[in-house]
Amino acid sequence: VPLDAADARDVAQLVCNFAEGVDGKPPLLTHDDVTTLFHEFGHGLHHMLTQINERDVSGISGVEWDAVELPSQFMENFCWEWDVLQHMTAHVDTGAPLPRALFDKMTAAKNFQSGLQTLRQIEFSLFDMLLHTEYDAAAAKPGDVMALLNKVRGEIAVMPSPSFSRTPNTFSHIFSGGYAAGYYSYKWAEVLSADAYAAFEETVGSNGEPSIETGRKYRQQILEAGGSRSAMESFKAFRGREPQLDALLRHQGMAEPQPA
Repeated sequence: VPLDAADARDVAQLVCNFAEGVDGKPPLLTHDDVTTLFHEFGHGLHHMLTQINERDVSGISGVEWDAVELPSQFMENFCWEWDVLQHMTAHVDTGAPLPRALFDKMTAAKNFQSGLQTLRQIEFSLFDMLLHTEYDAAAAKPGDVMALLNKVRGEIAVMPSPSFSRTPNTFSHIFSGGYAAGYYSYKWAEVLSADAYAAFEETVGSNGEPSIETGRKYRQQILEAGGSRSAMESFKAFRGREPQLDALLRHQGMAEPQPA
């Protein structure tokens, strides 16, 4: 039976693959499982809350590759909020919430050597981009690809790579899938999501409650807009400016946290 447009309901599905419980015990989610669930739920929200009727630019459709992960990575931030985890974690036997000491250790592990990890991602991103913009395959000589990578490493890396390193041989992103000349989008999406989340950190109320107005603005300018306009235009409509690195550096332990 055909439905009127007014009767139609948006539908999004998250198809999960979490481990079932064994020996009569309930299924348990690791913190990584929860982070993955929040991540994919962010994509679901992007799809469900769209206000664009044109299919090709509604929801996540038509959003630039380097910004489509903004809503999903944005949601991951909640999995690293102490107040949030207190209300959604419990010991399977005692019901006690996650101990603060364990949370602090998890955060420290997440941010361990984050500076080196960031440099590694920048190295991959720059190598990928130069390979697709400046490297001339027709005029190339044996060893030119490694020479290009070593040039990038000379500018970026702080630790030398071993002479036997042949990273390009296994760097599938540079020629397969959707990341050729787009590997940088991994880190750029982190910049966008961290800066977007910082808007909520900056507007939290004196009672610790998040700002409803900030949430409404995020929904309207980011989630509802879909791919109907450029991602940068949507971001600036939400933040009032272009993205900044400060929030990502704080969230990954590379800069001092904001004063309370």
